[in-house]
Amino acid sequence: MTVSDVRFVVRLTPRGGVDRIEGVDETGALRVRVAAPAVEDAANHALIRLIAEELGRSRSAVRIVAGATARRKTIVVEGVPEAVILARWPGLGL
Repeated sequence: MTVSDVRFVVRLTPRGGVDRIEGVDETGALRVRVAAPAVEDAANHALIRLIAEELGRSRSAVRIVAGATARRKTIVVEGVPEAVILARWPGLGL
């Protein structure tokens, strides 16, 4: 199993009441809801923390590489096999 950087799209809903991953939508994007508002990067920090916790990685291994101010963001996770991510979130467009 090769470990490399994995890139995928997230559709983030800030002020969603709770931090949780809701699954994969019809476009292949991961739907994520966070309680933090989209103010002063709070929602982005909550997203990075949640993805890192879900995958058992450090926060520094998760980066937003596109869409930092948009609802649709491109995320890169370092050091996780693609198969692990697909097993956790089937249907995710990688």
